Amino acid sequence: MDILLDNQAFCESPRWRDGWLYYSDFYDQCVWKVNLLGQKVLITKLDDQPSGLGWLPDKSLLVVSMRKRKVLRICHHGNQSTYADFSNLTKFNCNDMVVDNLGRAYIGNFGYRNKIENISKSTNLFLVNNKQINVLNCELTFPNGMVIFPDGKTLVVAETYAHRLSAFDIDTNGTLKNKRLWAQLPTNNIDHLPTPDGICLDAEGAIWVASPNTYEVLRLQEGGEVIDKISLDTKAFACMLGGSNRLKLFILTNKTSNRQKCLNERSGKILVTDVNVPGVGLP
Repeated sequence: MDILLDNQAFCESPRWRDGWLYYSDFYDQCVWKVNLLGQKVLITKLDDQPSGLGWLPDKSLLVVSMRKRKVLRICHHGNQSTYADFSNLTKFNCNDMVVDNLGRAYIGNFGYRNKIENISKSTNLFLVNNKQINVLNCELTFPNGMVIFPDGKTLVVAETYAHRLSAFDIDTNGTLKNKRLWAQLPTNNIDHLPTPDGICLDAEGAIWVASPNTYEVLRLQEGGEVIDKISLDTKAFACMLGGSNRLKLFILTNKTSNRQKCLNERSGKILVTDVNVPGVGLP
């Protein structure tokens, strides 16, 4: 395991594209890209926390603006514009996003405003297609990382506080149907409850799952069998397969998600390790 980058505030939403790892830094309020030499380039700075990332067919970048509950479009010259606004549709922070090859964006939201509220409440996903918003009635418990399989017909979403991954069929119009359990993470040990956050897909149909609560990244098969595990000494919040032939696993870590501690301590890191099965699908 190598350190690609350290001294970050809070890295999230990694995406591999054209030889670069793109990521959001929540608390620095920036979107960056970094190459395998650890060289960083600023993509854009927001006046809000950035989260999920994806690209439209015209190669412009979409960025979730968490607290403002919007998706921003970043054009090739760096100008920002509002692509979709959910502020009248949800009172909860928006978070991760996956964008398919047709430019259809799926965006999740917390489902609660703060941890005093009941975090087991279910919430929905938003589908944005050509700036048109469709509320998808998915009944998800804190939807987080998402992947789309290479054939474009299946979406899997991590439900963090339900400790599971759920799958949907993607209809021809982009809506989701046939919700089903893809993997239930172990919940028999209350002191070691995996909390699926960021996820990524590999060519054998397995999904790598970052679990900050248990300081590990798990590789799961459909049905929930753990077929590989990377244990860490810090919290893993997100992961992505990239590099040449997508045989490198990038793991985004931090000691905490507390904003002030992240800004003061800057313990955010991007780790990288080699794997045997390449990444596929989206993001």
